[in-house]
Amino acid sequence: MFRNMRRKRQLLSSEESELILHRMTSGILAVTGDDGYPYAVPLSYVYNNHKIYFHSALTGHKIDAINENGKVSFCVIEQDNVIPEEYTTYFRSVIVFGKARILHDDNEKRQAIECLAEKYSPEQVEGRLKEIEKDFKRLCMIELDIEHITGKEAIELVRAR
Repeated sequence: MFRNMRRKRQLLSSEESELILHRMTSGILAVTGDDGYPYAVPLSYVYNNHKIYFHSALTGHKIDAINENGKVSFCVIEQDNVIPEEYTTYFRSVIVFGKARILHDDNEKRQAIECLAEKYSPEQVEGRLKEIEKDFKRLCMIELDIEHITGKEAIELVRAR
């Protein structure tokens, strides 16, 4: 169903790809937008139990697109070092494919937002819980159920190992 990567030597292991998803703090969500045009939006996320969670306003382009077609992709770039004298870029990135769904159950929604908030404010337990409570009714949480992950790095990084 999903394509195999052509340059297999550059393929990151599942473990390396998951570590990148855990470490990084932002990625690009791609959805099918209005009139079939791709719509890609940067966002903060958390990776937990083979799923990606992110928040949103209750309405907007992203929500409309997910409601119309939950098939999405998500890209995270860990490294992007331009090496001008070599005419290349030393990169490491991960692309995820899966199905996004809006969490309507309050328990699922609360678990997801608490997980996200803990990632970005690990020392602010009381403050983040107050903030969650204050905005909970206006908050939309989305779960991306991952079906396929591919990580890749520049051939120069592979050779340096």
